[in-house]
Amino acid sequence: MSKQQLTAHLKFPIQFDEERLVQDLSLVMEDKWIPHFNTGGYVGNWKAISLYAKDGNEQNIFAHQPDNASISETPLMKECPYFKEVIDYFKFPILSVRLLRLEVGAEIKPHTDHELGYEDGQFRLHIPIVTNPEIEFILADERLIMLPGECWYTNVNFVHSVANRGTEDRVHLVIDGVRNEWTDELFFALAPESSFQSVREENLSRETIVRVLEELKNNPQMVNHPLVSELEEKLKSRN
Repeated sequence: MSKQQLTAHLKFPIQFDEERLVQDLSLVMEDKWIPHFNTGGYVGNWKAISLYAKDGNEQNIFAHQPDNASISETPLMKECPYFKEVIDYFKFPILSVRLLRLEVGAEIKPHTDHELGYEDGQFRLHIPIVTNPEIEFILADERLIMLPGECWYTNVNFVHSVANRGTEDRVHLVIDGVRNEWTDELFFALAPESSFQSVREENLSRETIVRVLEELKNNPQMVNHPLVSELEEKLKSRN
């Protein structure tokens, strides 16, 4: 199967309460937001805070965690009852849950993520909390219009970028999870199972491997992550 035949995104028939999402968001203190570590991948201000992370550390904003990492609620999560209600709706193992804020005028440059499509056994969901009509979220050459309270799957193995050209910061609740029978039922109700077959080796170019390795090695908390060794082996096999 070619990459073009994979499902790039889905909008699920799920609607969460915008007012309650905003209410929980208001509990986040300004000084808790952490600038995204991939500083070469964006311009302007792109910040995050974790709700589920390794050892419950809200300062740990990494989506990729070691395989044996203990993922748990952060202190902020314990103060946000509706965020917890939203996350508890989903019946799959959690890898990470973060709030991601793209401030006015900021742009995330075109890029791909590492093996984070449903066909890889793990996936990413976006639930917009605050947005505006001038957000340009481009995935696989298509602009996605995601509204508050909606729930979207985005296959970030495809090239994607985001620009906030509006007058209000954009904040999404972003959930990374592990595929299971519950999610298969959810996904396959909207797209054929055949559109989620793995083509990871085809998708992962040498250029992508080098870029991801550089990002990991530049971060002290990730330099010994098992993913580094895995990617180094992939790179050697391409030489």
